Amino acid sequence: MRKTLTAAVTSLAILFTMGVGAGSASADTSDKSTLVSVVSSVYGTPYKFGGITTSGFDCSGFTQYVFKKMGVSLARTSAAQYKQGTPVSKSQLREGDLVFFNTLGNGVSHVGIYIGDGKFAHSSSSKGIRTDSLSNSYYKQRYLGAKRILSQYSYSVFAAES
Repeated sequence: MRKTLTAAVTSLAILFTMGVGAGSASADTSDKSTLVSVVSSVYGTPYKFGGITTSGFDCSGFTQYVFKKMGVSLARTSAAQYKQGTPVSKSQLREGDLVFFNTLGNGVSHVGIYIGDGKFAHSSSSKGIRTDSLSNSYYKQRYLGAKRILSQYSYSVFAAES
């Protein structure tokens, strides 16, 4: 599990190494180190309703925390985060996209960060910060959509630099 998380975090880190929050598209290895460090350091952190700190996160607190550490501002709640960014189809998901779910039966109520290979990192109310598969029957039935917070320009610049 740790190996899978490390690979997923590394994939996600690549997207954030461009300094997109600061308006720069240049690679910065300290950003990659920061992302890997942030996600790894909170992996397994318990779920806490309304939690926004390393003592406990709810789902949107986790996504907000990770993006904030990378210089990208997100709204506080999953429903508000769903109003940000650009819609993206499930078949076009890229690492760093936010994925949204209806877990309470009344619209957007859960969010995670897509990390590639059909998986996402999130704060599970029963298990804390973890990774799960979008094809897991629970999440597959509740999937609402995804939003791309990072700009297409940032992806293009990274692809050109690779």
